[in-house]
Amino acid sequence: MNFNLSEEQNLIRESVRDFAEREITPVARELDEKAIFSNDLTKKMGDLGLFGMNIPDKYGGQGLDTLSYIIAVEEIARIDASQAATLAAHNSLGISPIYEFGTESQKMKYLPGLCTGDALWSFGLTEPGAGSDSRGTKTTARLDGGEWIINGSKTFITNGSASISKGCTVQTLTDNDTDNDNGKKSFTTILLESGTKGFKQVCMHGKMMWRASDTSELFFDDCRVPEENILGQVGQGSKIMLSTLDSGRLSIAAMGLGCARGAFELAMNYAQERKQFGRVISKFQINAFKLADMAMKIELATNLLYKACWLKDNEQAYAKEAAMSKLYCSEIAKEVVDEAVQLHGGYGLMKDYNVERFYRDQRILQIGEGTSEIQRLVISRLIGC
Repeated sequence: MNFNLSEEQNLIRESVRDFAEREITPVARELDEKAIFSNDLTKKMGDLGLFGMNIPDKYGGQGLDTLSYIIAVEEIARIDASQAATLAAHNSLGISPIYEFGTESQKMKYLPGLCTGDALWSFGLTEPGAGSDSRGTKTTARLDGGEWIINGSKTFITNGSASISKGCTVQTLTDNDTDNDNGKKSFTTILLESGTKGFKQVCMHGKMMWRASDTSELFFDDCRVPEENILGQVGQGSKIMLSTLDSGRLSIAAMGLGCARGAFELAMNYAQERKQFGRVISKFQINAFKLADMAMKIELATNLLYKACWLKDNEQAYAKEAAMSKLYCSEIAKEVVDEAVQLHGGYGLMKDYNVERFYRDQRILQIGEGTSEIQRLVISRLIGC
């Protein structure tokens, strides 16, 4: 067992950390307060090579391993969850299914532009009546004269309506598959480009968290899409979406780990400066033990997540470890940030202190890309229950 990162991975951590502290820290609070999605920061992340990190260079990517990408997400989340959400959703949910399941012509058409930071792509799975139940999709698609006609809606879609959002991979309910003879639902994924007639993208406002990330509702009203825009095969949609989520869980876990690490550092710095009863509060045993527990949980989360990445990079089964990582990292983010606020006392509740934003941002991690309850369901099945 070797827990050392490679020289390249250490360099990626250093460069992304420097970028996050230099470019994101000065504007994160204002972007959050005003709920502004930043095209500028997205482009800068693209210029740094953070989009398409796992994609071969022939398609415009960096050709790096999974762990390198996860480290990048972790370092961005250490500073700001909103920018990390943009990065994670675009890579894991936007780019990944096109690369994994697209035809060569689809890869060449879409991927180079999506690896630059000039354009974003979204993942259309969640619907008003279909969240944890991914097979509850009611958005439909039917073939008519060589075109798919799509009707329905999606909600809570990251990167779905920004000015640089170029399209969405949409899960649809289709009736063109022989599975229907057995009474089973048939799902098909289709690539839908922005600007298609009948495709409406609406930004969602009033969020508690990720306020500088783009979250959208998508509406499809007789959207006509060329038949060749199908991703994979008819009836393969659910498999594509769920397979994509397996990989996506690693990036949400990285967001949880980065969030916990950032909150721990804020708490440690505050505890070493704040004085009560004549000494800094980090010297009181109850606070020192809080910080010790926080550090231990972060170490455990790191080891679990990095092992899951190692399994994926070595082409071994990793679905169980991905679900465990997503569950544990999101749960310890909640625990660590809560203790970080407690250590700040009343100041932790004020927007002038970054830990307040961390407290809000962590809450979605136990919900997005599979709730903690769904992760436990996945894990229980994979261990044979």
